[in-house]
Amino acid sequence: MEERNQTFRAKDGGVALRTWRDRLRQVLAFEAGGLVLITPPFSWASGAPVLDSLGLLALLALIAALWNALYNTVFDRLEARLAGRRADLRPPSWRIVHALGFEGGLLFLTLPVIVAWTGLGWLEALVADLGLALAYTVYAYVFNWCYDRLFPIGPDQGE
Repeated sequence: MEERNQTFRAKDGGVALRTWRDRLRQVLAFEAGGLVLITPPFSWASGAPVLDSLGLLALLALIAALWNALYNTVFDRLEARLAGRRADLRPPSWRIVHALGFEGGLLFLTLPVIVAWTGLGWLEALVADLGLALAYTVYAYVFNWCYDRLFPIGPDQGE
C-alpha cells in the first residue's frame, strides 16, 4: 500500500491528495447540504411542490455526486501535476475555475434530465438549470473552501 501511495505522489508531483474515504465524505456532505439549501428556493421559484422539487433535485444530486467524485479527483490530480499544489491550498482564482468547470460539466449532464422530469421545453429547462448552476456555483465555492479549512490534507493522506 505504501508503494502505491508513493507512486501516486510521485506521479502527481509529490503532492498528497485526498483519500477515497475523505472524498466520499466531501461528496456526501456537499450533496446533502445542497439539497437542504437549494430545494426550498427552487420550489418557490418554480412553483412546484416541495416534494416534487426534492425528487428532481435528489436525482440531480445523484448525478452531481458521481460527477463530483470524478471531476474533483481529476481536477486535483491535474492541479497537483501542473501547479505542484494540494487542493486545500488552492488560491481563489483556481477555486473559481474549479467551480465553473464543475458546474459547466454538470449542466451538460443534467439538462436532459430536467427536460424529461418536468416536461419543460429545452429553453425553459436551460433557464431553470442555469439558475441551479448559479446557485450551486456559489455554494460549491463556499463549501469547498470551508471543507478544505475543516479537513486539510495531511502529509500522510495520499490516495
